[in-house]
Amino acid sequence: MKRELRKYALQGLGIAILLGGITAAQDRGGTLTVGLSYDLDTLDPYASGFLTDVQSTYLEGLVAPDENAKYIPALALEVPTIANRGVRVSSDGKKMTVTYKLRPNLKWADGAPLTSADIKFTWEAIKDPKYLGPEKKGTEEIEKIDTPDAQTAIISYKQIFPGFKAALFGYGLLPRHILQGKDLNKDPFWDKPFGAGPFKVAEYRRGQYVIVERNPNYWRAGGLPYLDRIIFKIIPNTNTLVTQLRSGEVNFAYNIPYTLASSVDNVPGLRVIRANTLAFRHVTFNHKNEFLKELNVRKAIAHAIDRDAINKALGGFLFKTDTFVVSSFEYKLKNPPAYKFNVETAKSLLSRAGFTAGSDGILTKGGKKLSFKFMTQAGRTEYETAQQVIASQLRAVGIETTIDNKAGAALATARRSGDYELWYSGWITPADPIDSYTSFYGSKGFNNGSGYSSARSDEFLEKASSTLDAALVTQFMGQAQRQVLNDLAALPLFEAPSVIALTEKLQNFKPNPTNQTNFREPSGWWLKK
Repeated sequence: MKRELRKYALQGLGIAILLGGITAAQDRGGTLTVGLSYDLDTLDPYASGFLTDVQSTYLEGLVAPDENAKYIPALALEVPTIANRGVRVSSDGKKMTVTYKLRPNLKWADGAPLTSADIKFTWEAIKDPKYLGPEKKGTEEIEKIDTPDAQTAIISYKQIFPGFKAALFGYGLLPRHILQGKDLNKDPFWDKPFGAGPFKVAEYRRGQYVIVERNPNYWRAGGLPYLDRIIFKIIPNTNTLVTQLRSGEVNFAYNIPYTLASSVDNVPGLRVIRANTLAFRHVTFNHKNEFLKELNVRKAIAHAIDRDAINKALGGFLFKTDTFVVSSFEYKLKNPPAYKFNVETAKSLLSRAGFTAGSDGILTKGGKKLSFKFMTQAGRTEYETAQQVIASQLRAVGIETTIDNKAGAALATARRSGDYELWYSGWITPADPIDSYTSFYGSKGFNNGSGYSSARSDEFLEKASSTLDAALVTQFMGQAQRQVLNDLAALPLFEAPSVIALTEKLQNFKPNPTNQTNFREPSGWWLKK
């Protein structure tokens, strides 16, 4: 690993970035080959169960988070705020409007004009009950959208909705002139989609690769983007991904497994970035399971897990946490309910829950073994290593686990439908994360396949997501964290940085800590010749 790291704080995110030698003039052209550690399920960002790395290159939203997790204008001229009167609260304090002004002369990649009608169409298309994509957050909250002219969209919300920047229009607008009247669930547009982003899809081979090429109608000045194309190779096996990084077949990859980070150390032509993110790791329980619905069983599992042992097995990259709010946010609870590693406490809780040891050491109750299907992402080395350590720790207190790993669409379906009993994974949130927390832990959250439901946590999350008052957000999020953690909806384990390996030739890359991915703004990247 190159050691000339220059560290500087980015709004508390503490991202350590290796800066290449930036020359006065940017070189145009070239191809960047990216290794993706997951199999794409769809190129529709509103339907995908994964991060929108590829989609971010060809779709562009009204605003976007930057490398500091702060929202900046994209297709819109400015980020609407109360100060610039882009956000206005009704006189009774119960509703609000958000006004966006589009940049002049915007075009879709096919050359057609992009107007405020496309903003309204995107809302109508995603909100449509016939559209099955799960990423509908931000649609139901809207009462109407007025488009007084081609550059202006006035969005009337039924309620105060502070998360408007992270929802709906942040993923990217959809072209009305192409998709109006079509069935978005199966339209062939998604085989070779385009938007208003810096690139457009040239070729998509499922399970193999996606090639995106320069959008000649991109709006940014200066002849952007600089790159000719980006090739995304789908390589779900992270050992294979690292091998291809070392051989030069791939020259960009992020979320390098911590256990494999040393294998890209000092590889000629590669540089490495360790970047803090808004991500955390967790074990989630299926509350519909007859044993896991017992709080004492969940507590016993929590006390049986030794975070230090997991982190040691993963190279010491992770930061222990007892809550699901990462340190970048001021409303992270300072003294959350904690479940410290203690084998005797775990065994005592299981005994009190009525379990006794069988001849094989596995606990039983009512003639049934305390045994769970344990899922994580197949082929992702970091997750599988952590899963193995946890399985061993649970075995030490009499809990049996059966590995049931999945990848691609099967994984996305399983986590949303609750087709697991224990699940080790990670979440990463947007810069405005409260609606994400609601999707994880709200009774009707689209990412809540666990069956966890609490009227109190629903109430606190709803209040936190319905006020523009920062003090009240802190108060309600504190209450929400305590409730979710006392209930042990899931067990937060670590805040997780990302290890990124990239060619030394790639210039002007800045890691993005949010779920909007590192590919949210690739137009300024260039390859030094």
